[in-house]
Amino acid sequence: MLCLSVPSTPEWALSAAEDMDSVLVDHAHCEMKAAVNALSLAAHPPKTVDAHAVVRTLTDIAREEIEHFQDVIAILEQRGVALGPPRTDPYAVALRRASQELRPTSLPPLVDRLLVAALIEARSCERFKLLTAVLADGPDDILRAFYERLFVAEARHYRTFVDLAITAADRNEDGVHSRLTKLAGLEGAIVSNLPDRPSRATVHG
Repeated sequence: MLCLSVPSTPEWALSAAEDMDSVLVDHAHCEMKAAVNALSLAAHPPKTVDAHAVVRTLTDIAREEIEHFQDVIAILEQRGVALGPPRTDPYAVALRRASQELRPTSLPPLVDRLLVAALIEARSCERFKLLTAVLADGPDDILRAFYERLFVAEARHYRTFVDLAITAADRNEDGVHSRLTKLAGLEGAIVSNLPDRPSRATVHG
């Protein structure tokens, strides 16, 4: 289902589980950024007959991302961990830059933005599944159940963003899937070359 070209290493989940406070802080900021990104995409709808449907779907995603943000904040509060200011996500920054450098293409720029969002959701989905497996061996059933639920949501968001990209491309499915494959290759290279991999206790680090 997911289009990832490079799998995360199992060591990432083991390292993340040893510093869940840091992972949760980063996760909270990721959810907030995802909500902001979805609203930004909604503010620039495609010039197609389905534009209003696209906007409604993106605002639904933004609403759900805010709910996830609030869920993570509640967990941080229970653990007595401060949120703090967000840090730059080198993974997301590099992926967006790579998508811009991959142009030109006949597809609208919105398609690339939607596919980048899809890839970020796919990577989060994969990481949450790995984390769930590691947490299954520990005492925190609530946290494990939380990431099981988020794993399902991220997979759904991935599929939705790909579908929205096809809509924005005026139903050019072959073009969108070809573009997604190229972007997935770039995403895999970025993941493989992140600094301090796999020791950074962040969702995408």
